[in-house]
Amino acid sequence: MDFRIELIPISVTDVDRAVAFYGETVGWNVDHDQIPFEGVRFVQVTPPGSACSFCFGVGLQMLPEGASQFIQVVIADADEAHAYLTGRGVECSEVQDLAWGRFVNFEDPDGNRWALQQVPAQVTNP
Repeated sequence: MDFRIELIPISVTDVDRAVAFYGETVGWNVDHDQIPFEGVRFVQVTPPGSACSFCFGVGLQMLPEGASQFIQVVIADADEAHAYLTGRGVECSEVQDLAWGRFVNFEDPDGNRWALQQVPAQVTNP
């Protein structure tokens, strides 16, 4: 049996600002931005190459009001990710080298935090 994570909600206070941040600033694909009926707006964004998308909107009631998420994403190259983000004007951390990977961190305007991790090469024990 496979368990595939395909959608994670994040909380935002201004949907249009979040669409602009993720779609235009960060450069992720805005898959859906729909109002299926009055009082509900559903937005789904997907990072390039990801099998998992993120959603936010109005009237979704997926997270408590004011909640924020911390999401870790695996990337191939932390230096490349840092250059990509800073080149798009996203405020992010410098590359942080840790024993369990190389990380770049950023936040969206609502305080949702993202950690981009370059997984270290596997080390075999003698």
